[in-house]
Amino acid sequence: METVALHTRLREGREADYDRVHATIPVELDAALREAGVHSWRIWRSGRELFHLVEVDDYRAMRARLATHPANIPWQAQMAELLEVEDDYSGAEPDVRLVWELP
Repeated sequence: METVALHTRLREGREADYDRVHATIPVELDAALREAGVHSWRIWRSGRELFHLVEVDDYRAMRARLATHPANIPWQAQMAELLEVEDDYSGAEPDVRLVWELP
């Protein structure tokens, strides 16, 4: 299993919208994430900055599977309205690298 950290940023003024939308994740999306190997996905927000911690069997495979999944497409369209940079699923590698950890 992989643990992946991600960073995204909200569009200015969309903080409350993001929190509201994430209060209830669609059942179909939940199932799609789990089927794609996601064990846990946690998101912290500080102002407009979002920090994700994902525990997944295979991050690259998960991204490939979700890119065209019918439950994920409308979710990503909704997220594109809220996020400063839309996720177009072109990248398979996370952009946050582990630098240090307390052993």
